[in-house]
Amino acid sequence: MLELKNISFDVADDKGQKEIIKNLSLTIDDHKFVVITGPNGGGKSTLAKLIAGIEKPTSGSILLNGEDITETSITERAKMGISFAFQQPVRFKGIRVLDLLRIAAGKNLSVADACQYLSEVGLCARDYVKREVNASLSGGELKRIEIATVLARSTQLSVFDEPEAGIDLWSFQNLIKVFERMRKITNGSIMIISHQERILDIADEIVVIANGTISKQGPKDEILPELLGTTSAINSCDRLEKGDSQK
Repeated sequence: MLELKNISFDVADDKGQKEIIKNLSLTIDDHKFVVITGPNGGGKSTLAKLIAGIEKPTSGSILLNGEDITETSITERAKMGISFAFQQPVRFKGIRVLDLLRIAAGKNLSVADACQYLSEVGLCARDYVKREVNASLSGGELKRIEIATVLARSTQLSVFDEPEAGIDLWSFQNLIKVFERMRKITNGSIMIISHQERILDIADEIVVIANGTISKQGPKDEILPELLGTTSAINSCDRLEKGDSQK
């Protein structure tokens, strides 16, 4: 279980200090699929980075299974069971997909084991296992390979920061299927930063963050209708999101 207790985060700007996260408290229970959403600039991605250890809170505490991890590094948190997937996955020239999966798993995976992880994210394993993680891969391919590394790590909490960013409609549709499969097979919790209705629709719980604070939180069946208003609004948003994914 992850607990954020009265977390605040400030950054310096030309007017002094700007508060990005404001005295925020949140609990992510074990074996939950949680989607964090809200307006742009509301603090969603900052929250993800605070959980991963990329940023440190100005005040408050972060606990994992009751242990205070507020001052631990991103490397230490990774060892403790927190995975983080960036909006734009990193490319590694000279490193094969097989090598990356072995690094993620922390052991010398067989080709068959590596292929199983790639199959879970909808990639034809024999076509990818020996490819380099470089510019020859599309954004959608990189996203799915990154998710495969998260599966290989099998961590307690997997955090994805706007996984739909920068991918086309076809890749987005496949990404949804990947998360649906991941939800079924993973033993840990999943937290996704997203504003896409199709991702919100597969969540157990939705948390809405605006102006650095939680404005709504609850089960998907309760929160999603509030966000979308009516059935017609849901259909309209779905069409808009399809368009957004193609941009």
